Amino acid sequence: MKTTRRSDGRRPGDLRPITIETGCLKFATGSALMRAGDTHVLCAASVQEGVPDFLKGKGTGWLTAEYGMLPASTPQRKARETFKPDGRSIEIRRLIGRALRMAVDLKQLGERTLWLDCDVLQADGGTRTLAVTGAWVALALAVRKLQAEGRLASDPLREQVAAVSVGIVDGVPVLDLPYVEDSRAEVDMNVVMTRAGRFIEVQGTAEKQPFDEAQLARLLALARKGCSGLMKMQSKAVNGK
Repeated sequence: MKTTRRSDGRRPGDLRPITIETGCLKFATGSALMRAGDTHVLCAASVQEGVPDFLKGKGTGWLTAEYGMLPASTPQRKARETFKPDGRSIEIRRLIGRALRMAVDLKQLGERTLWLDCDVLQADGGTRTLAVTGAWVALALAVRKLQAEGRLASDPLREQVAAVSVGIVDGVPVLDLPYVEDSRAEVDMNVVMTRAGRFIEVQGTAEKQPFDEAQLARLLALARKGCSGLMKMQSKAVNGK
């Protein structure tokens, strides 16, 4: 297998430089500004009393997500999604919601809704996976605040969740793709995992030619390594250690 260095100097199994800044929004219950290389995503968790109609009276809570890209987040201005989000944004909203609902025991929330808003400030590949990873941080901080305020009798957070991209570029399996790699990858995959190493979602596509089982195993191993590293950063951001 090739082991040449990538355009940004990383080895195939390296994450981009990542920072997590918490408490960056005054009015959010929990917030995190995620930076992975030149991809920056602002994630906020807000709490709303009450649940959607289909859950009223059932004694359970709900978690849902929003995702959007700011107009200047890409080299060519992206039209603001004022009235109707595009199909990609809807898909990513659903991904974030599905992933983070796996992290929470909704019955312990009571009849309240947790909103996770993920806004892409700057995009250079991996926005959806960074949004999932940052949304978990915002969620964990929000849960901690609700507990401190006495609004939750017990901790509803049951899983730690992170996500990362992997792919095959120039025949080499690589981790955490920026746009320059993602745009020409032979295989493109997004993986969402729990701390226990179980999969929540695997989105994989052959862009140029089919991939085999051995390549899939290598990509999943890279994703596991990447998510493990991200979870250490998440834990430090939430717990301070």
